[in-house]
Amino acid sequence: MKIILYPFIFLFLAFSFILGASFFVLHNKAIDFSVLEHYDPGNPTILLDDEGNEWARFQLYKREPVSIEKIPKHLINAFIAAEDWAFFTHCGISFKGIIRSIVKNLYYRRRIQGGSTITQQLVRLLFFNSKKTISRKIKEQIYSILVERQFSKEQILETYLNHICFGRGIYGVQAACQRFWGKNVSDISIEEAATIAGLIQSPEHYFPLAYPTAAKKRRNIVLGQMKKRKFITDDAYKQLTQLPIVTKQKTLNRIAPHLQEHIRIFLEKLVGKHTLYTGGLVIQTTLNKNIQQKATQSFNQQYEIIKKNISSAIDGSLISIDTATGEIKALIGGYDFNKSQYNRAFQSKRQLGSVFKPIVYAAAMQSGTSFDKTEVDEPMEIIVNKKSWKPNNAYQKFDGQMSLAWALSVSNNIVAIKTLLNIGIKKVIKLAQKFHLNCHFNPYPSLALGCIDVSLKNAAGMFNTFANNGIYVEPHCIKWVKNKWGTKLWKAKTNKERILDPKISGQVVKVLQLGLKRIKRLIPQKWVKSQAISKTGTTNDSRICWFVGSTPTLTTAVYIGRDDNQPMGKNIYPLRTAFPIWIGLYRELEFDKKKFTFDPSLQKICINRRTGEVTQGDDPEAISILV
Repeated sequence: MKIILYPFIFLFLAFSFILGASFFVLHNKAIDFSVLEHYDPGNPTILLDDEGNEWARFQLYKREPVSIEKIPKHLINAFIAAEDWAFFTHCGISFKGIIRSIVKNLYYRRRIQGGSTITQQLVRLLFFNSKKTISRKIKEQIYSILVERQFSKEQILETYLNHICFGRGIYGVQAACQRFWGKNVSDISIEEAATIAGLIQSPEHYFPLAYPTAAKKRRNIVLGQMKKRKFITDDAYKQLTQLPIVTKQKTLNRIAPHLQEHIRIFLEKLVGKHTLYTGGLVIQTTLNKNIQQKATQSFNQQYEIIKKNISSAIDGSLISIDTATGEIKALIGGYDFNKSQYNRAFQSKRQLGSVFKPIVYAAAMQSGTSFDKTEVDEPMEIIVNKKSWKPNNAYQKFDGQMSLAWALSVSNNIVAIKTLLNIGIKKVIKLAQKFHLNCHFNPYPSLALGCIDVSLKNAAGMFNTFANNGIYVEPHCIKWVKNKWGTKLWKAKTNKERILDPKISGQVVKVLQLGLKRIKRLIPQKWVKSQAISKTGTTNDSRICWFVGSTPTLTTAVYIGRDDNQPMGKNIYPLRTAFPIWIGLYRELEFDKKKFTFDPSLQKICINRRTGEVTQGDDPEAISILV
């Protein structure tokens, strides 16, 4: 270690010489704090809906400067312990801190600790950008010493606490206390003081509203430093570290908060945090406020029923997209954004289940099969990797001979498996991959039952392809981004491609109408004011329930399940969980286009749902298909 340290001691001495010489030249320079007093918060970023109306914005939270006399002692102690324990004794820079950081960074061979004092942080905020250069670091050291000569410790600390960033557009301790707890800085407790002091190291990572677990770990480290510096007792430390992170969100009627958060993260990467909150950007999103509000209302009403009758541990999500364009018109990432920012529509991947079956039958139609062909629903045994698999149906019974059309409409498992095996698993996988289902496909017979894990967004995009005459469009939520002068900084490149021949997609759509008609007979209520198709999906142990449905203008996918992917209970099916959300939304909407369009070469015929033979429309066993 000594051999390693010698060159750095030499560098440090050389650096000190340069620092001293520069200070000698600039010792008469006056530092002006008024630059912060005349702070311009810039212009907020505005999010527009699909009608050009504002529905959300990203902006700086109003700075409310408070005097040092109104800032509680324990908050000052928390910052001193977390950021600069020698603040009241050093000259603006900490030689011990610099040496300590050099040694630690050398030991771990990476930058794990900085040597910046509170004064240096303030100087950096006042006069420099975030670009890290040797010359900037030297100037920062010089300015820090000059600031210490010109201002008292109390003035430096007051200015620092009123202007430091706490993430997501929050500047100053008063704004932070208002944002996190709805209280003034003079009223915060010791553990709350430790929480915001701990934020400075990484505001995004420890943001308490989004990451309470990480915030608690960081808070407890700060409390440990406060104990070490004798700011709190051992007993107080033990008591305070056991407390949870409790924040109080402002009561805001936020529209699509999970979608808003998704857009915020995207924009931060695109333009940077400062520009996002102050640059006056205009973001043209695809959201439709009417659909979003109705979707939220339906989702929340059904969630309360599920929580009461099944379990409060269950959550879910919803996504609605324009059939022709893929534009996201509504998105719900979970029931309570304040409790969980986890976006289940984009981030959660769940087993697709029977929602996958339309792809199996589409592949069969491509191979020359037709929906009037029949298979027998019967017990079967399949040997996979020397292990026996005996698949069953959802209701644990077999129904004999049936047409492929009827099998898809009632989501029969055995016939789906037989169809997959008849045409070959590789053909089904090849077609499924074209639907942009970003997952791994195991080439086993169970693939017919949707044994793949996908996101809700993927499921909606896949199912929407059938409603859109075989054309896949990528679900997306932003059209373009403009700066404050109206110049486009970014424009969406919509992924649009034909996946299926319209004759194939038309045949599948006609059959998918049968399932929704059967549901309508089972659950009579106010119905959709348009033609519609749908598909349910679930796993045998009821870990997940899907309902995906489309009209000619809107496709909506809903899933209900537990975040830990554990079973929801016995006899839990989509018609009790996900379907009420879908129908609750769709029966409240008006649709300009009410009928699906089909390839003119397709002809409608009536067949017996079991034998597949052509029959008359008044036959009680008759169903309509296209050939």
